[in-house]
Parts: sequence; structure tokens; C-alpha cells
Amino acid sequence: MEKIILGIDPGTQILGYSLLSVEDGKPSLMLMDVLYLKKIPEFNLRIRHIFDSTLRLIDMYHPDHLAIEAPFFGKNVQSMLKLGRAQGVAIAAAMSRDIPFTEYEPATIKQTVTGNGNASKEQVASMLRAIINYPDEPKYLDATDALAVAYTCHQIESNPYADIRSQLKPKKKKTRKQSWSEFVQQNPDKVLELKV
Repeated sequence: MEKIILGIDPGTQILGYSLLSVEDGKPSLMLMDVLYLKKIPEFNLRIRHIFDSTLRLIDMYHPDHLAIEAPFFGKNVQSMLKLGRAQGVAIAAAMSRDIPFTEYEPATIKQTVTGNGNASKEQVASMLRAIINYPDEPKYLDATDALAVAYTCHQIESNPYADIRSQLKPKKKKTRKQSWSEFVQQNPDKVLELKV
């Protein structure tokens, strides 16, 4: 049975999108590209274009799921708000067609694809090319980021018991401070006896 995942890397200047087909557990690329929004002067028109384009992709390819990257929290609040709006209208387009969505943190996506939650965009793209054999490198890495989101969705849904997010931050062992007398008892060879 085939499942189609629409992956979106939201952006208000360049938005990446991809369609990943999964058949018998094997992912293959259907489509990967970007919406180049920089030439649209008004922000409201960009948001409208994201909504309309997402809806068009949904109506053409009938994906079963939308996988979308969560906004990265940076220092510029206005950029974050705009990114959140871009993400929101893409989700709204999916919801208008009753398509479920899942949001993934950037570190989770990188960890899933490369095994390193701090990997660069180039490393993600390179690993994806090895996993999903696609012919040409896209002009913008936003497109491969969108494919990475879709691939993450596939991996997590196909193996729900492997919680990749738990691998991102190693748990620190709680250590109890040791008293001097306990140290002496456990390490008698390391303590010099002082004679007065």
C-alpha cells in the first residue's frame, strides 16, 4: 500500500516542499522544489501564495500526511512570527482537505537523517541523496530540508517505538557529592598518611 507524505520547510522568502512516496516501506522521491517568494513584494500576498500552492499540491498528488518543520527560535522575533504564519497557512491548507499533519523540530529531523542533531544543511542533503537516490541536486537546500521532514515522518511513523527525540539530549547522570571520609574508605591507596 502506497503512502504519500508532503514535506514542507516553511519560509516567507523561500519555501521548500517535497512529496515522498512510501511503498512496502521503501521511500522514493516524487517531487522536490521550492516556492521562490522574494519577488512578491507584499507579505500578505506571499502568505496567500503559500496557501494556494500548498492546496494545489494537495489536490494534484493527494498526500496522506503533511510533515512540516517547526519554526526555529532565533533572536529576531519578527522573523519568527512571519515564519510561524507561513507554517500556519500551510497547515491550514492541509486541514481544509482533512489531511493530518505532524510538526518536527529541526534537531529531530537532522538526527533522523544523519544521526547528528547538529548536522549542517549540506550534510542532510548529502545523506538524503545516499538514502533516497535522486538524480539532481536542487538549487536551494530548502527543497532537501522539505524532503528531510517527509523522510523523518516516514521513519518515525514506521517505527513508533524508536523515539528519535530521546537521542538528541544525552541524559546527565545525577552524581552525589562524596564526603572526604567516603573517598578515603574507597581509595586507601591514594591517600597519604600524615604523621605529626
